[in-house]
Amino acid sequence: MYFITFSEMTGTNGEKIAKQTAASLGYTFFGEEELVRFSHEMGFLHDVKKLDEKSPTFFERLFSEKPKIYLDRLQSVIYEAAKKGNTVFFGRGSQLMLKPFECALHVLVTGSHERRIARVMEENHADRAIAEKIIERSDHDRSGFIQFAYGEDWLNPRLYDLIINTDKTSVNSGAMMVVDAAKSEEIKACGIDSVNALGRLSLQRKIESVLLETGVLSPHLFVDVEDMDQVRLFGVAGSAEEKQLVEKTVRTVPGVKRIENDISVFRGAMTGA
Repeated sequence: MYFITFSEMTGTNGEKIAKQTAASLGYTFFGEEELVRFSHEMGFLHDVKKLDEKSPTFFERLFSEKPKIYLDRLQSVIYEAAKKGNTVFFGRGSQLMLKPFECALHVLVTGSHERRIARVMEENHADRAIAEKIIERSDHDRSGFIQFAYGEDWLNPRLYDLIINTDKTSVNSGAMMVVDAAKSEEIKACGIDSVNALGRLSLQRKIESVLLETGVLSPHLFVDVEDMDQVRLFGVAGSAEEKQLVEKTVRTVPGVKRIENDISVFRGAMTGA
C-alpha cells in the first residue's frame, strides 16, 4: 500500500492533478468532500470541515479547546483513511501527518503569481482585484493552519519529494510526473507495521478528542495506544473519581478493547501544593 499527498497554491491546478493521479493509479482520492463523508462514517459529523485549513484565532486558542478537538479528529480521519492504503490526499496537512512513512510521496504544486491570478480569474469569472484577494486569503489560511497544527512553513521544500510548477506543465503532464515518481523503486510499500502504526495513531487522536470534548483530559493526564488491543492511561488525577471518569470516558470510544489504567491519584499535584 502507498500514499500520495498533494499540497497546492491556489490557482495552480493542484487538485486536478491530484484527481487525475488517483484515477491513473486506481487510488482512492480524499479531498474535502471525501474526508467529510468519511468523518461522518466515523461518527465525527462536520467536525473535520470546521477547521477548514484555517488557524484558530488568538482568543479561540486561549479560551477554547475546540481547535485542538477538531485537529485531533481531522488527524484521526486521515490516519484511518490512510490505513486503507493506495490513497491520494489533497491538503489538510496530510504531508505532515504522513511524513514519517516511507511509503508516502509528497507533492507540492506551485506557480507564478501572475499565472495563478489568471487561472483564478478564469475559473471564478472574477476581475483581477477579486482574484488577488482570493489568492491572498488562501495563502494566509493555509500558512496559518500548518503553523498552528504543526509549527511548520507549508512552503518549506524539505516537506516535499516532488515540486511541480504548472506555469509550463499541463494537468496531464503533471499527473504523469507524479505517477512516474510514485512507481519509483525508492518508494517502498507500507508493511504491516505501518498499517498498525496508522491504526494506533487514529485511535489515539480519537480518544484525545473525546477526552478534550468531555473536559476530562487535563495537562496531567496522558494516553498511549500501545497496540490495537490495549490503551494505557497514565499521569496524575486529583481524585479516585476523576481517575475512574477518565477510564469510563475512554471505554465509550469505538475501537477501544482493553484499558490499562496507570493513573496515580495525588491531590497535592493537581492543586500545586
